[in-house]
Amino acid sequence: MKLIPAALALTSPLFLPLAGAESSDPFDGWPEGAAPEVVGERVAKDFFTRKFRYQTNPAKAHHGLIYPEACVWYGALTFAREAGKEELQKDLIERFKPYLTPPESQHVNHRNHVDYRMIGAVPLEIYMIDGDESCLKLGQGFADAQWSETTDDGITAEARYWIDDMYMIPIIQMQAFRATGEKRYLDHAAKAMVAYLDKLQQPNGLFHHGPDSPYFWGRGNGWVAVGMAEVLRSMPEDHADRELILKGYRRMMTALKKHQGDDGMWRQLIDKPDSWPETSASAMFAFAFVNGVKHGWLDTAEYGPAARKVWIALVGYLDDDGRIREVCIGTDKGHSEKFYDDRPRATGDLHGQAPMLWTATALLRKPETSEP
Repeated sequence: MKLIPAALALTSPLFLPLAGAESSDPFDGWPEGAAPEVVGERVAKDFFTRKFRYQTNPAKAHHGLIYPEACVWYGALTFAREAGKEELQKDLIERFKPYLTPPESQHVNHRNHVDYRMIGAVPLEIYMIDGDESCLKLGQGFADAQWSETTDDGITAEARYWIDDMYMIPIIQMQAFRATGEKRYLDHAAKAMVAYLDKLQQPNGLFHHGPDSPYFWGRGNGWVAVGMAEVLRSMPEDHADRELILKGYRRMMTALKKHQGDDGMWRQLIDKPDSWPETSASAMFAFAFVNGVKHGWLDTAEYGPAARKVWIALVGYLDDDGRIREVCIGTDKGHSEKFYDDRPRATGDLHGQAPMLWTATALLRKPETSEP
């Protein structure tokens, strides 16, 4: 299996700009092999080679479909739509349709936990593609169930105040908003985001993993970055919570820009330069930067080159099978820097595959209007 060392990714001839490719658009004129439509298709096709966790791990079989699988499926569907890959889109939809009815529907877990609610984003995306009412019913059911019980501050009782939740909760609500146009779903996502910003964003703009885990873990902050970008990109300009969320987003992006490495990457512990470059977080931050530039939330001259640099760097971590290296595996809250730095690293872990698809989509997607 041929790999391109990450340290050489920015200087290898494969990753140098194509001759004569000059553009003021930071997301144009990609080096050979780095165009988002090429990278996205490689990563999306790899998804079809995977069995699900419930199929490969007997101890976890009762859990059914789990959030990293939902994240990749959602990302592959959005990529296929933006790239105009109709056959890929059709195959992704056909892979999900058996889960709408028995016996496969038993593997769709309805437990009241953010890790399982995430799967609802997939049928909602499919409904927006083909109008399948059974997909709408399933996905909307997840979004409604998530808000069936609320806390004193009016957000879902599933909230744990882990930064991971800042993607897990808003994405299902935003998908329901996009699919139905019902403002209550947007309000749910916004209210949760504001509550988390208030409790977890630190003075430096970054986020502790949780109130009892004061470490700036890369992917944890990545979940926040993509969550805010997902909310903002579909939120009307006049929404009551928009300015608060946009302020929190910009504070975070400013902090992230300061900590981006010379290699374009971010570290497993963002504020520790000696920590190792981690790909899932870097891909998530790329998604947040790309959306910020395309929607005008961030300055193009400052953040456009930064987003381009990390994307090209990330492509250097892909192997021939479209699987990305140096992904931190699933991680609970830790209580020391050593805990995070010692986390195992994997190749092809879905936590890393998903944000590569999200970012490929963001690079291809035109900015939305304020309507879903």
